[in-house]
Amino acid sequence: MPSLKAVRIRIASVKSTQKITRAMKLVAAAKLRRAQDAIIAARPYAQALAEAVSEVAARAGGESHPMLQPRGNGRDGTRIIVVPITSDRGLCGGFNANVCRASHRFIDERIAAGVPADDLRLNVVGRKGREYFRRRRLKVAQELAGVAGDTALDRARDLAVAVSNEFMDGRVDGVYLVYNEFKSAIAQKVLVAPLLPIAPVALPADAPQTDFLYEPGKAQLLDMLLPLYVRSQIYRALLESIASELGARMTAMDSATKNAKEAIGRLTLQYNRARQAAITKELMEIVGGAEALKG
Repeated sequence: MPSLKAVRIRIASVKSTQKITRAMKLVAAAKLRRAQDAIIAARPYAQALAEAVSEVAARAGGESHPMLQPRGNGRDGTRIIVVPITSDRGLCGGFNANVCRASHRFIDERIAAGVPADDLRLNVVGRKGREYFRRRRLKVAQELAGVAGDTALDRARDLAVAVSNEFMDGRVDGVYLVYNEFKSAIAQKVLVAPLLPIAPVALPADAPQTDFLYEPGKAQLLDMLLPLYVRSQIYRALLESIASELGARMTAMDSATKNAKEAIGRLTLQYNRARQAAITKELMEIVGGAEALKG
């Protein structure tokens, strides 16, 4: 049985950990509210823009703009950029691991389908993702730091320009985003979402086969609308990831706080038992000594 001093030190250590996990939970909960408001505000705009762009793509045709053109044998060809969105910090449950595993699984499926490994590249957002893929010696073309609410728009703009330029220049055939979609504080869903080329919606069979009237012109409108769509989809994915990270951290720290409380209870019981045993032993020694003096 460990000594009383060792148990006291262990109790103090667990109490200190409990204070940290409780504080992290409260901080995550406070930030989560703002992150939820941001993603709720961004979703309708991103969805409406996606629907409008998809319908324009269906009517304008893939030849009307490079971002609409299928590549290779399939729609996204073989040269693909995968963009896993992770965080710079841990202590958020399976948030980062789920994104990394989904990205790795997507890459393995493409390789199994015959895509050369050198044609699959990673533009990793977040330190945790960078560390994961470096350990597995996968090809990381670009590394970006994780994002917060006040840097998401700038990061989305930079990332959109980078992937759009590579796609427009013909260096890649497809771009995929891998991120956690925020459902609630205790539930997030990993999505592998195609970003480029922009896929048109399937028009109903009875839809009129006519195109729109474009002002000032089709090329000018698509040149403005399609990059805006790419940026808005990346921005939404970043906001989803931020809210998911905070929700996952709040849940993980809540579980850690409860576990610390249970550990403190077990250690306190162990300490009391050890203390009682020590007192009983001392009393027995005193009684034994007294009996020996009488004899």
